[in-house]
Amino acid sequence: MPLLQAADSILLCVDFQTRLMPAIHDADTLIGNAQRLRRGAELLDVPLLFTEQNPKGLGGTVADLAPDPSRTFVKMSFNACRGTDLLARLPAGKTVLVTGAEAHVCVLQTVFGLLAAGRRVFVAIDAIGSRRPESRAAAIDRMMKEGAGMVTTEMVLFEWLESAEHPRFKDVIALVK
Repeated sequence: MPLLQAADSILLCVDFQTRLMPAIHDADTLIGNAQRLRRGAELLDVPLLFTEQNPKGLGGTVADLAPDPSRTFVKMSFNACRGTDLLARLPAGKTVLVTGAEAHVCVLQTVFGLLAAGRRVFVAIDAIGSRRPESRAAAIDRMMKEGAGMVTTEMVLFEWLESAEHPRFKDVIALVK
């Protein structure tokens, strides 16, 4: 898979919800990396989308990520491509960078839905989580075998920048220090 480019990317944050995150292993690290990606996306004009699984039961998105409601898809299906107009908001040819929880449920099923729809998908492995580490590991293995690219937060930010000459270089570098 080629490198990520900011102009061709969309960041999808899956189910970072207030009642779910306390149960997620290493949730603070996961949320911190998602925040870095969100800030990097905003600095580099990468569109952001969010999903919320059954927000009446799991609450809204955590305040640290504070999504714009117009960019949030409420869902009951674990696969965000079902029962929402998410695919319609993801132009063909764009690469979807996925973060979120739980890795082995909603992240995995959404990634598989995106792949089935012909989308190019990358997963930020340090910005996805599950209650149990082995569930996260199994999800990463399975998504990779099905064709999703695996990246880290820093890989994404540097690939989006492309060069130390980028006008937002210092702003983005501040996110990883």
